[in-house]
Amino acid sequence: MDSRFAALVEQLPILFERLMSCPIHKFGSTLPVDMPERGVYLFSESGEARYVGRTNRLRSRLREHGSGRHNDAPFAFKLARHATGHLKAKGGLSRIELEADPAFSSAFAKARETVRNMEWRWVQVDDPDTQCLLEIYASIALRTPFNDFENH
Repeated sequence: MDSRFAALVEQLPILFERLMSCPIHKFGSTLPVDMPERGVYLFSESGEARYVGRTNRLRSRLREHGSGRHNDAPFAFKLARHATGHLKAKGGLSRIELEADPAFSSAFAKARETVRNMEWRWVQVDDPDTQCLLEIYASIALRTPFNDFENH
């Protein structure tokens, strides 16, 4: 195994433990002043892990998940796809077409509200390669139902 890759993989259990031990936050709660910019985050609902993501702008990214448009709130968009049966499929409606559909738009608004009511936590991870690997590691370890790594 490549030595740099092995060194990254070796960090994953430690970073995962830090993620899981991070205090739980809710939308509207006061965020720590020293909150990092870069990291991996986890959304949970009633104690069940739902979605893992990564970003280089953590504070604004978390806010977008609960209030953004289709490109800014991918987790809510996925929830709306599941709620309406518009799962990804070749020849299906595009993201813009779905957002213009009143039934989907309503489901997306409800999904953003669902996300706003979830708990979330994060761990600081500055290196983009480590972020990527930890996102995959955590989503597999937690069996998050809304992460997928399908090619587009």
